[in-house]
Amino acid sequence: MAKKDQGAENPFDFGIENLDIQDTISKSERFLEKYKQLLFGIFGGLVIVIGMVYYINGVYLPNQQEEAQNLMYVAERYFENDSLSLAVNGDGNFPGFEEIADDYSWTRAGKLAHYYAGISYLRMEQFEDAINHLKKFSTNEPIIGSIALGATGDAYLELGEQDKALDYYLKAASKEENDFTTPVYLMRAGELAESLGNNKKALELYEQILKDYKSTTEGQAVEKYIARLNASK
Repeated sequence: MAKKDQGAENPFDFGIENLDIQDTISKSERFLEKYKQLLFGIFGGLVIVIGMVYYINGVYLPNQQEEAQNLMYVAERYFENDSLSLAVNGDGNFPGFEEIADDYSWTRAGKLAHYYAGISYLRMEQFEDAINHLKKFSTNEPIIGSIALGATGDAYLELGEQDKALDYYLKAASKEENDFTTPVYLMRAGELAESLGNNKKALELYEQILKDYKSTTEGQAVEKYIARLNASK
């Protein structure tokens, strides 16, 4: 009878591997025991953060937005009726754009209140206040965004800061180019550049209007501006 080969590998002998696995399990248990409070704290913190994000975006901000919109209604009516001081400051019963912009700054309505306040101050010839609010306004809507930039340019122009005014007119013209606001602010920028003696820049802007926005009111009027500048060369 052949003797059993003592050196042959026994496929059912897991001794070494088993020791390794047991050692790993033991180390893991010691690690968890040592740091379990820290790990539970981190996990609990993540749960709290996720819950807060959900609450803020799913409950708090929608409620704040609805509340701000309801308050804006009265101020907007005053704005439409040119009762600008009441629109900005409120009437004692309902807040104006100033208060709404401060109290609901994280909502769309609060941001829009900055726009309304800025335009109101511009009409009331309080140009620094107008600039302050218009610079705080932000939107993804290209037309209103362009008008806000252009109104900022108007305020700077009234303050005698012509270079800043020109810069804002150019920003207004280039923001999401369209047939409604772009030619208006290109024309204002051209006229201002011309008044500053920068005829080359003015001609460039007028020619852009003629080329890209010929069917607009500005496009139909701009040829005489171009002819005047060409004649003065």
